[in-house]
Amino acid sequence: MIRIDLTLADQPFSLMVSGQQIVQVFHNQQAIAFDTPREHYYQFNFQDKLIGIDTSTTAEQSISLFVDEQFATQLALPAPVNGEPKRGVLGLAALGFKLFKSAKVVKAALAGASVAGYAWLFSIEFALMLIACLVVHEYGHVRAMKYFGIKTKGIYLIPFVGGLAVSDDKITTRWQDVVISLMGPAFGLFTSVLGVVLYYATEMEIFAGVAVLSALLNLFNLLPILPLDGGHVLKSISFSMRSWIGLSVCLLGVFFGLWLSYTFGLMLLVFFLFVGALEIVFEWRGRHYSHLIPLDKYGQGFSAVMYALVVAGHVAVMMHFADSDNPILSLPMTILSS
Repeated sequence: MIRIDLTLADQPFSLMVSGQQIVQVFHNQQAIAFDTPREHYYQFNFQDKLIGIDTSTTAEQSISLFVDEQFATQLALPAPVNGEPKRGVLGLAALGFKLFKSAKVVKAALAGASVAGYAWLFSIEFALMLIACLVVHEYGHVRAMKYFGIKTKGIYLIPFVGGLAVSDDKITTRWQDVVISLMGPAFGLFTSVLGVVLYYATEMEIFAGVAVLSALLNLFNLLPILPLDGGHVLKSISFSMRSWIGLSVCLLGVFFGLWLSYTFGLMLLVFFLFVGALEIVFEWRGRHYSHLIPLDKYGQGFSAVMYALVVAGHVAVMMHFADSDNPILSLPMTILSS
């Protein structure tokens, strides 16, 4: 897929072209509607003019532009770029990470180290509950990737950090980023609700513990901070509006994360904030040649509603046990209300 930037009547337009097909048309970074009256011909209305685009000559690296069915000009297509530009040390680090994640034995070793580490810090029961919550959460991401046809390499458990769902392909739209990011906490919500049901069916507090632990972990992941899932939702919505809005909102998320880190002494969150800051820098630097199709206004609103519903679901589970005599079950709500 390539992006073509052009100017019509002093107004900026961008075309996302894949082969001989126009995937999307943008005006001032907002998607606009178009139709296809015949094969390889696309048209849309702008300032009382009918703009037509003929893509039948893309094999010759050009397309034709029409105004009110009259030929206007021929546009040359940019040469396809093979791969991304090298990034020095970061490129070598990415290559090393690919080699690292390709080894199944390392995946098993990380899982074992995670169980052993959490069991050493807490107990084997807590370790197994935590790993189960993490696996369900990451499985939600994997299922969403597979739904969009994105190849995956499975789930990696990182000791004392959490989990990671690794993909082989890149996403192509902001909508995919939103859905993939939210499916982890959504699957976690299923775990919490199931834990509540099993608790009342068996009266075993371990199921209530699973429900509360899953809710707390997923609510943390929904914080509007990159690279957490909530930060990805926030980034996709805000960068679909304007690049400067996306930058401003993501930076506010960083400051919010720093405040949380200072207030609650969450040193691990500082590491996440550093990784998120790098992601913001790359997003801003690549804003003019990003291949991601942004959300339209309906998609922005729908994504925000989905995010709010998942957050509300996890808060409701924790509130349900807020008055429990068990200090472990009431701890998450105590933290939120402090």
